[in-house]
Amino acid sequence: MKQYGLVCLLLAAMAWGQAANPTPAPASQQPGTSPAGNPTENKEAEAANIPPDAPVITINGLCDNPPADKATADPNCKTVITRAEFEKIMDSVQPNMPPRARRQLATRYAMATVMAQKAHEMGLDQGPKFEDRMKLVRLQVLSQAYNQAIQEKAGQVSDKDIEDYYHGHTADYEEANLLRILVPHSQTLPVSKVKLSAAAEEKRRKDAEAVMQKEADKLRTRAAAGEDFSKLQDEAYQLAGTKTKAPSTKMNDVRRNGLPPAHASVMDLKTGEISPVISDPSGFYIYKVVSKETEPLDKVKEEIRGALRTQRMQEQMQAVQQSATPTLDEAYFGPEMPPMHGMPLPSPTGSPATKPPSPGPK
Repeated sequence: MKQYGLVCLLLAAMAWGQAANPTPAPASQQPGTSPAGNPTENKEAEAANIPPDAPVITINGLCDNPPADKATADPNCKTVITRAEFEKIMDSVQPNMPPRARRQLATRYAMATVMAQKAHEMGLDQGPKFEDRMKLVRLQVLSQAYNQAIQEKAGQVSDKDIEDYYHGHTADYEEANLLRILVPHSQTLPVSKVKLSAAAEEKRRKDAEAVMQKEADKLRTRAAAGEDFSKLQDEAYQLAGTKTKAPSTKMNDVRRNGLPPAHASVMDLKTGEISPVISDPSGFYIYKVVSKETEPLDKVKEEIRGALRTQRMQEQMQAVQQSATPTLDEAYFGPEMPPMHGMPLPSPTGSPATKPPSPGPK
């Protein structure tokens, strides 16, 4: 039976290898939790005391070496999987698997083992079709192993790496409290009572935009003179004829990358300064910097660690993609489509294999 263990492992891995860790519910929501303690923690402590060679899965009725004559089969035969054996399987599928998922994996692995034996008895592990499927499964496992290896390597971020990145990107971790006035790009005009030509409609539209552009310049002057931003924001919406409520003028804890690219220059202003009118397709904008400070390294350390890990992963995957480029016969496959990086291989059953999860902050 052991020679088919790899087949069962791959079946389980395809079902479980990319499963996300379920988020544990708060203690008050855990089934069976009581003030006396957490049953899950008690179970984990109890499981930790089980010896490595102790059986943790017993499949009654499944023999390692079943006789050819079923009439002489031992009715008491069984297959035993020890804790050490199961944990090797579990670690190859998903290290640090939560207890509930371990039980589900054990159930599926046991059933896959039984089904693999039945398939062997039917001769389904022989022939070119089986070999072709095994080749594809091997490709999947190796690609997943490579993905995991580069994730682990990318995650080896030292404190010096983090400090160097922080000092080289200090502006990215500058936060500002802002006031902002949004002036709609154009007035909401009533429907014309007479049919206008295309040229007349275009002139009407441009005139409405010019009114709001002129208003934005006036509001910017008044803002610089110290008038209240909320009052000016309401006036802008009234002139535009906008029926929706005017947005809040307060924007707190804003970073440079939290602003549209055309607005990022606001972060270069000093405290108390007001920006020129910034125009984009959504309207005219006026900003005032109320306060500004740079977040300390210890506050953004884990954020930087995650950013470096993701950056290194992307660089490694790009290097892999650029190291070998497939050429496809257009007569057979059709014209080239937009690239779909990271597209998974189809599974042996014909459905797409699960795409490995992208790395995220720890």
